Amino acid sequence: MESLLILLEVTINGLMAGVLYSLVALGFVFIFKASGIFNYAQGVMALFAAMTLVGFLEGRVPFAHMINIVFGTNIHHFGFHAPVLVALVGTALVMFLFAVIVEKYILRHLVNQAPIILFMATIGLAFFMEGFGDMMWGSDVKTLDIGIPSGMSLTIDELTYPLGYGMYIDQLDIYAALIAVALVVGLTMFSQYTKTGRALRAVADDHQAALSVGITLRSIWVIVWTIAGIVALVGGVLWGSKSGVQFSLSLIALKALPVLFLGGLTSIPGAIIGGLIIGVGEKLFEFGVGPLIGGATENWFAYVVALLFLVFRPQGLFGEKIIERV
Repeated sequence: MESLLILLEVTINGLMAGVLYSLVALGFVFIFKASGIFNYAQGVMALFAAMTLVGFLEGRVPFAHMINIVFGTNIHHFGFHAPVLVALVGTALVMFLFAVIVEKYILRHLVNQAPIILFMATIGLAFFMEGFGDMMWGSDVKTLDIGIPSGMSLTIDELTYPLGYGMYIDQLDIYAALIAVALVVGLTMFSQYTKTGRALRAVADDHQAALSVGITLRSIWVIVWTIAGIVALVGGVLWGSKSGVQFSLSLIALKALPVLFLGGLTSIPGAIIGGLIIGVGEKLFEFGVGPLIGGATENWFAYVVALLFLVFRPQGLFGEKIIERV
């Protein structure tokens, strides 16, 4: 019984991690479907959103370091702290403004450019956002606390201990998974059942046909980049609450790459299922095989799976197979 409970604990932790992977992957999928851009900046967007949220929560003065040098002052805080809800709404508005700027000053000038040009543009955007965020809010490691409980779930421990093994499930992971599930379901419903969602899918299927029926690409691009910004905000909050807001937070995008290759770059269900498969797979592999080969398999297992899919099924489980006519 104890071994079964340990296996169940590992599987549950894998599922919760997988939901977060799916959430981050959805940010990539929405942008790629609507514009054909592989957004290298998705991880940095999560970092920037988390830094902005902390800045609002702590009442930090934006660009304080620059202001103090220029004017000889020593001002770092406004002297008040914004409520969590106000800070979240304010950060969401910042991410919307970011989407508008990206559409107006980057995408609009790169229409019909080669995919590699668009990809390079997102690389430049990522490094700019990273530096701009440090300049705006400082480069120190920040603590992010919006009131999500953390620590071992005593309820689960008490329920399973009489069976021979008290399962350790972190409350923060539980709440993070629930929030991620709610957002994933909401985005899926938005894509399938709203007028804007149908317009987004129409643009993804055929830009020219979408234009012919009155769908404007500019508005769709703003919408999908806003969605990606909201996804980045939630991902930044959930990961930042666990490990702090620092440069490594931007690396969460790397965890989404195997999910994208597994599920398909253009598939919303693929991002969801791919995330769950990767999350559970890496935990079970670490549990079963890790001790035999020295451990730390979570660092590379997902990428080996992604490599196999790139070799044998490059479109992923749910992606569309590209057929080139000659």
